[in-house]
Amino acid sequence: MLQQVLMFGLGLTVLVIGADVLVRGASRLAVSFGVSPLVVGLTVVAFGTSAPEMAVSVGSALAGSPDLAIGNVVGSNICNVLLILGISALITPLLVDEQIIRQEIPIMIGVSALLVVMALDGRIGILESVVLFALVIAYTIFLVVQSRRASKAAQDEFETEIPTSTWDRHWAVQVALIVVGLVMLVVGADWLVDAAVAFARAFGISDLVVGLTVVAVGTSMPEIATSIVAAMRGQREIAVGNVVGSNIFNILAVLGASGIASGITTGAGLPVSEAARNFDLWVMLAVAFACLPIMLSGREIARWEGGVFLAYYAIYTAWLVLQAQQHSSLPAFSGVMLGYVLPITVITLVVSMVRQSGSTASR
Repeated sequence: MLQQVLMFGLGLTVLVIGADVLVRGASRLAVSFGVSPLVVGLTVVAFGTSAPEMAVSVGSALAGSPDLAIGNVVGSNICNVLLILGISALITPLLVDEQIIRQEIPIMIGVSALLVVMALDGRIGILESVVLFALVIAYTIFLVVQSRRASKAAQDEFETEIPTSTWDRHWAVQVALIVVGLVMLVVGADWLVDAAVAFARAFGISDLVVGLTVVAVGTSMPEIATSIVAAMRGQREIAVGNVVGSNIFNILAVLGASGIASGITTGAGLPVSEAARNFDLWVMLAVAFACLPIMLSGREIARWEGGVFLAYYAIYTAWLVLQAQQHSSLPAFSGVMLGYVLPITVITLVVSMVRQSGSTASR
């Protein structure tokens, strides 16, 4: 157990350092190639920080643990929005780029809904998995082409947001920083997840719950570290773009590759448990939808909204733990959530949007 604790702490340290190296390299590379930091956050950083999810889910599919593969992706997407954006917004209010609101969040909602539809029959088939993976390739190409067409004025604005330095000005150094950062993220996440899973298994928790909680948070540590570091460095496009891009990548690339891997080994694609179909996938979809009204209210995630995100993540995690233990307080807990907490949150968001609309109209 002492060895697992040491591995957990060492993995977390490596993750934080790797995130700082990755953010620096990606930011500088954006300027060198005329690509906006937002697109770098949506592609290079988001895909790189999702490497642990890819490794864990594909490995779980090959090992015959589909619940862990599904739970990892679904739990990571919920964690990315509620936990990561919540913490980042508490550090500094996150101004949301118009492209995120107009394009990326609808795409995230769309692919989340697509996953729910695909999973309704209890399985993500091989053909469906191929479709998912093809979509992430098309999405990446689209983003790069779109960014390259941006105006020179926009590129100059992007450049002013990146701190200047001399030693990392060459593109080769920037690529090296990205590679080193990604390697540190993957290694650190691997150590952290191994230790965390050992803790959870010691308490007899199911694969799905382990995937939705311990493994999801563990594999999301790169996103957590990267977004927090980006927020602290003032690179808020990377902080928000990393989360949204990671969610899109998790569904399209990670589950696509996991379904293909499962299809190769079993010939039947990736099975989806009834528990995931009835509850967790819908929570993931609801969380994706929740981003839109919050980001529309002033085009930022305020500190209080970050606090709401964190509170909901704590409540969701508590519900999973109570359900896993079949605790006697579960019905009362669910009743409070459905009868009081959710309605109050919806009313608060509606009032916030109405006030913002009135403020905008008065200008």
